[in-house]
Amino acid sequence: MARAKFRHTTVVAIVIANMIGTGVFTSLGFQLFELRSGFVLLALWAIGGIIAVCGAMTYAELGAALPRSGGEYNFLSRIYHPAAGFVSGWVSATIGFAAPTALAAITFAAYATSILPGDPNPWIRKLLACTLVIIMMIIHSGRRRNSGGLQVIFTVLKVAVIVIFCSAALYAVDVAQPVTFLPSRSDGALMTSGAFAVSLIYVSYAYTGWNAATYLSSELENPQRTLPWILISGTSIVMILYVALNYVFLKVASMDSMTGQVEIGVIAAKSAFGSLGGRFTGIVLAMLLISTVSAMTIAGPRVLQVIGEDFRGLRFLAKTNADGIPSRAIYIQSALTLLFVLTSSFESILIFAGFTLALNSFATVMGIFVLRVRQPDLPRPYRTFAYPIPPLIYLALTGWTLYFVLISKPKEGLFGLGIIAAGLLFYFLSARTRTDQSSSLTSS
Repeated sequence: MARAKFRHTTVVAIVIANMIGTGVFTSLGFQLFELRSGFVLLALWAIGGIIAVCGAMTYAELGAALPRSGGEYNFLSRIYHPAAGFVSGWVSATIGFAAPTALAAITFAAYATSILPGDPNPWIRKLLACTLVIIMMIIHSGRRRNSGGLQVIFTVLKVAVIVIFCSAALYAVDVAQPVTFLPSRSDGALMTSGAFAVSLIYVSYAYTGWNAATYLSSELENPQRTLPWILISGTSIVMILYVALNYVFLKVASMDSMTGQVEIGVIAAKSAFGSLGGRFTGIVLAMLLISTVSAMTIAGPRVLQVIGEDFRGLRFLAKTNADGIPSRAIYIQSALTLLFVLTSSFESILIFAGFTLALNSFATVMGIFVLRVRQPDLPRPYRTFAYPIPPLIYLALTGWTLYFVLISKPKEGLFGLGIIAAGLLFYFLSARTRTDQSSSLTSS
């Protein structure tokens, strides 16, 4: 008999794998353009982790109180209005999963081809990235048992490789870089600057995925009991790994060699292990990104599935196979991912995706205050620890970041707002097809 639910260990693996991917192996190179303090850079990743943990604690209450797959789509529909949920689902489908999956696949191809002499033809990398996306699509549109088991294996290997890499690099490097991680007088000004705020977008993108479990609530065993533990433990593990990784990168490789570069892991590995060791490490790190593509291929299509359940005109998105997997939604998200791989710029996607996803989660975290006021008697199997401090921390830091991105990177910020506006327009055009199930959300 086919298993009807995912085990909680599988979903923890999905949370960890969704986060550890493109961002942590690429974004340090962009941060180094304006931030050259070891203390500030590690603080950046620690603060990003605190933001993610505060978000996870808030989402844990929302997910336990409103246990249905779909993530922000489910939350915003029931807290605000179906239009807000639809736009959130639109963002998740167009940017939230398809774009990051494309970036992870592109980074996988860049690391995998690092063993080749010279600079490989860009189309070789695109072909390799597309091949990975197609393979994951085939695997995860099949049976649930194969899907979940593969994800746990990939994630265990990913964490083990990161721990081994950090330990081996620090041991192998002949001369550590003269970077200090103690605070200096100038660090305070850096940490309150626009450059720090914009860099938090790169970091928040790297942490994107801490909310992945909420996309699978309906397929999780005992979601009210296990979802808070899954969200908080998965996010905390990743924060520790991220700070450790960036400490190692800064210790073994010079800041100048990493500035503006995407393949940070390969650069650090070559500094620690030499050219041959660096190329081998590049292949290993490329393998880690397979699990990121795999996790996003599992979680993202569940948003499309729930939208299809709520809108008659989009019901084809909700179609599942014999094992209950939304195979058609997986095909559609994978097609969007392939389009990004073939047509988009890496850095521009990184910024506007980070901005738009942060705005999406900002509205969701704010929803905890709205839900407590509007539905104070709603059963809450889990309540956010130290409420209202975690959601307030999340909103303050994320709002500060969004403001500076709009000022410093208006093109990417306005593009993200344009995606949201397009989602609203599409909602009102298709609102007449909304089923009775979606209508009932507003009265829940």
